Amino acid sequence: MNRIKIAPSILSADILRFGDEIKAIEKAGADLIHVDIMDGHFVPNLTYGPDIVAALKKITTLPLDVHLMIDNPQVFIERFVRAGADNITVHCEVSAPVALLFEIVKSFNIGFGVSIKPDTPLDSIGDYLDMLDMLLVMTVYPGFGGQSFIEATVPTIREAARLKEENGYKYEIEVDGGLNDQTVKTAVGAGASVIVAGNYIFKSGDYKVTHSNHMA
Repeated sequence: MNRIKIAPSILSADILRFGDEIKAIEKAGADLIHVDIMDGHFVPNLTYGPDIVAALKKITTLPLDVHLMIDNPQVFIERFVRAGADNITVHCEVSAPVALLFEIVKSFNIGFGVSIKPDTPLDSIGDYLDMLDMLLVMTVYPGFGGQSFIEATVPTIREAARLKEENGYKYEIEVDGGLNDQTVKTAVGAGASVIVAGNYIFKSGDYKVTHSNHMA
């Protein structure tokens, strides 16, 4: 079995102690940093902009995994790339065609991902699976941290793993939402290879132990 990668979500970090928080997750063995960008339109919440990505780039060498939960990603992709994003994941539910977003992101030679909400069928992006570096399966409805894992997403993770194996696709299967000791095992058992966790890591008090639990 391949090693599972851990992507702490800074949405749950202490914004007043970002530098210390980043150093702590680096020391604990994080593989990448997940940055949730919300616009108050695509999801009912507001978070960060390119400036926070640029600030992170100055204090860490970990790859920055930028998840754009915004209505018009095509307008902002270049700004996030210039800020230091190493991977940009967009939602297939936006109006801009996935193929167009792929072309824009790949013109900057960085990773490209597509995310699907819990009730979006995987076959809605079947034509694009061979393009992806990252497939992000949301295991909660995007917009807020601290939600409970939606068990109905497990077959989607399993199907993504089957299609990857059968077709030789290169994408990582990333999962995000409601992850804890038990649901991580469920997601990994279904085929997830990248685990995004916010509250579970940053509210744990011991990031290294939490990271080890993810690997179990």
